[in-house]
Amino acid sequence: MQQNIRKVAIIGTGLVGSSAAYSILNQGICDELLMIDINTERAVGECLDLSHCIDFTNSRTKVHTATYQELGDVDIVVITAGPPPKPGQTRLDTIGIGAKIMADIIPQIMASGFNGIFLIASNPVDIMTYHVWKLSGLPRNQVIGTGTSLDSSRLKTYLSEILDVDPRSIYGYTMGEHGDSQFAAWSHVTVGGKPLLQIIEEQKDKLGHIDLDQMVEDVKKVGFEILKRKGTTYYGIGNAIAFITKSILNDDHKIIALSCVLDGEYGETDLCTGVPAIITRQGLKEVVELHLTEAEQEKFAHSTNVLRDYMASIGYEKKALELV
Repeated sequence: MQQNIRKVAIIGTGLVGSSAAYSILNQGICDELLMIDINTERAVGECLDLSHCIDFTNSRTKVHTATYQELGDVDIVVITAGPPPKPGQTRLDTIGIGAKIMADIIPQIMASGFNGIFLIASNPVDIMTYHVWKLSGLPRNQVIGTGTSLDSSRLKTYLSEILDVDPRSIYGYTMGEHGDSQFAAWSHVTVGGKPLLQIIEEQKDKLGHIDLDQMVEDVKKVGFEILKRKGTTYYGIGNAIAFITKSILNDDHKIIALSCVLDGEYGETDLCTGVPAIITRQGLKEVVELHLTEAEQEKFAHSTNVLRDYMASIGYEKKALELV
């Protein structure tokens, strides 16, 4: 009898990679979990520690170290390798080191015969996702980034505290760069199916104090608030990675705000940025095109321009916009 073994590899066993592995293992998302790190001893230690969790979980996930040559039959390669921004830096400031890491590891992975899905979490995630897409030569559906999935979750968490509802009953997204130029598509945020802006209008006495612009700023900056206090963030993004991985392997067709290669959606091409997308066993099925307001579309265009400027620093020429 043929068995379909779900295999996931995580490259980078620092705090983000190990947190993702812990979430994946505890949820029984895959049958085999491979760990790779430039610090081999660190990877071995993480695998040993993770393997001691199995007795307390509901499934038996095999955890072990691997080499790039062993990734040919892996379903998903998660890349978390890369440095966190230092105090005073933005995520975009880590682009040089991140680009070099990808240029080193992606050819080795592809040489193994890998034809699965890349899930990129390394920052700046939008540009690194695009870089991996170019380096790998895979179709765009097979290369996605965590994008604004965590930012969207943070936004819903803030709203849930104000509205006193479960964040999972709130639907909405931050879009664009996973960074300072992202924005919230407020025109499409709903609570139990009811537009948030309508709820605020109807309950001005109770909710009129909400500063939506400040909330977006809080979403942008909270990662750095965490960084100042504990060095970096890892639980939130680790669980986001596990959630996306599970959605892919289960062919869930969930809509998640991810960094995707755009091919005409939102008027953009040849660029990765955070957009709501339908995710399946084949990776990206479809980018969901929201009807943004004029102001939201301008913010989206600004964010993509910011990304293009930084992409140019690693050799991707900024294309002139065609007048139509």
